Amino acid sequence: MYLINGKTSDLLPADDRGLQFGDGCFTTARIVDGRVLLLASHIARLQLACTQLAIPYLQWQMLIEEMCHLAQLHTHGVLKVIITRGSGGRGYSGANCRNATRILSVSAWPVHYDRWRQEGITLALSPVRLGRNPLLAGLKHLNRLEQVLIRSHLEQTDADEALVLDSEGWVTECCAANLFWRKGDVVYTPRLDQAGVNGIMRQFCIRMLAQSPFSIVEKYAGLEEVMQADEIVVCNALMPVIPVRACGDTLLSSRLLFDFLAPLCEHPN
Repeated sequence: MYLINGKTSDLLPADDRGLQFGDGCFTTARIVDGRVLLLASHIARLQLACTQLAIPYLQWQMLIEEMCHLAQLHTHGVLKVIITRGSGGRGYSGANCRNATRILSVSAWPVHYDRWRQEGITLALSPVRLGRNPLLAGLKHLNRLEQVLIRSHLEQTDADEALVLDSEGWVTECCAANLFWRKGDVVYTPRLDQAGVNGIMRQFCIRMLAQSPFSIVEKYAGLEEVMQADEIVVCNALMPVIPVRACGDTLLSSRLLFDFLAPLCEHPN
């Protein structure tokens, strides 16, 4: 089901800039018992992205009402919200765009995440590296060709997720998740001021870890450092947190960090 500018439809103008240039942003939220989890955080993400991309979208209350209405129809699911600059003119200039486009859709929650939580997942190093761009770093914009290529390569392996470096060789994220690694009582996560997506669940985990016995550090780290971790977990708003049982040839069995985060992330406020 798609809701485009408040109307049920699956048709989008061919000149919409989301299609023409990837000129927009999106967020993907988990629905549980008819409620959008971390709704305020998802709205804040979209607002930040629209500000950074200079998309003049102002109908936030209407969007919130639509998100809540769609969520009420489902016990469990995935709610995706896309905002594009809309239609207008040709070429790169968006000066003739008058109305942004909002697209909402609901799909089934990936049931394999339950198995992943129980068994843990495997990571494979991706040959595709993320370009560094501080103007877009952290944002979940519509230009996802790097992730499409990462996923294509991942599907040629037996691994569940990809470990992705940026163009300078720093560990950055996974294909569709952020990651944390633990060494003793210190938890690390990649800095994302040059590349990567600052995920909603990543932000939540950082807040929880800041109030915990663990220390949390955001840093640039190479592959060797991450491979020496006592434990690795990955997260996104849907999973919400998954333990890693193997990263390449390195086996990991500890679940200390996972056991701390999992109950907090299951029904976050």
